[in-house]
Amino acid sequence: MITGFAHAAVCVPDVEEACRWYADVLGLSILSPPYLMSGDAIAQDMGELVPAPVAVKAAIVGLGAGDHVVELIEYPEAGIESEPVHPSVTHHGLTHVGLVCDDIVGTRAELERRGVAFMVSGVADVAGLRTTWFSDPWGTVFILLEKRTADRPYWQQFGA
Repeated sequence: MITGFAHAAVCVPDVEEACRWYADVLGLSILSPPYLMSGDAIAQDMGELVPAPVAVKAAIVGLGAGDHVVELIEYPEAGIESEPVHPSVTHHGLTHVGLVCDDIVGTRAELERRGVAFMVSGVADVAGLRTTWFSDPWGTVFILLEKRTADRPYWQQFGA
């Protein structure tokens, strides 16, 4: 059965550019630099999901060496055309990625200084958390969370 979470993947048109943004703007570490996978093994893994020839360029970014990371992924041979970015949390499927910070006002101000586009005008207090929402340049939505009680998981903040 399922024993844990490994990663969430964000499809981008250019993995190198995305690595720079996630590192320079969000301050994440590039844990595994961009690498290209092609050939029989990746075709067997994703051949029914991606048009042939199957090629996947990926990188891993995060805050540490554990499994809670973001995979940046590009399909260079798939002929995917970039579509206009319309960040939304109301489409079915994955709607956002949560990031925890220790000072939401300061973190928001720094991200705004770095050019991040926020989706809401301020910071909200909800369910024991302080929150604000932004998106990356490719439309992935993030919620920035400040916990009231640092030693509790974010989902146990309500009533803390």
